Amino acid sequence: MANNRRVSRISSLIKREVSQMLLNGIKDDRVGAGMVSITDVNVSGDLQHAKIFVSIYGTEEAKAETMEGLKSSTAFVRKELGHRIRLRRTPEVIFLEDHSLERGDRILNLINQISSDREPSNSITDDLNEDIN
Repeated sequence: MANNRRVSRISSLIKREVSQMLLNGIKDDRVGAGMVSITDVNVSGDLQHAKIFVSIYGTEEAKAETMEGLKSSTAFVRKELGHRIRLRRTPEVIFLEDHSLERGDRILNLINQISSDREPSNSITDDLNEDIN
């Protein structure tokens, strides 16, 4: 088992290297169907598995196509990671779609909707306070 600091350092290295691969290493056209960004990388304690969370901006069809392209390029990504990062064993790569940005956006919209619904009631209480004074 690797210590937490080493796991964290390897996670950030993998994130940086895979980001570079997305920019100019992966030649699959499906990966370019949607705008892709890596949001997080979770490496297991034994450094055998790396879950790469990606956020994809685009239509649902583009998201599905991009995920297919990423999943088909896992062998290439693992091989390139082996060349770029010196480890005893290169971790197995798993691409997972990250929906947290979409959920956060939806929550912000709900909060904005609630606050806009409350504004008229605040103006009513202001009017009542003015009438009392």
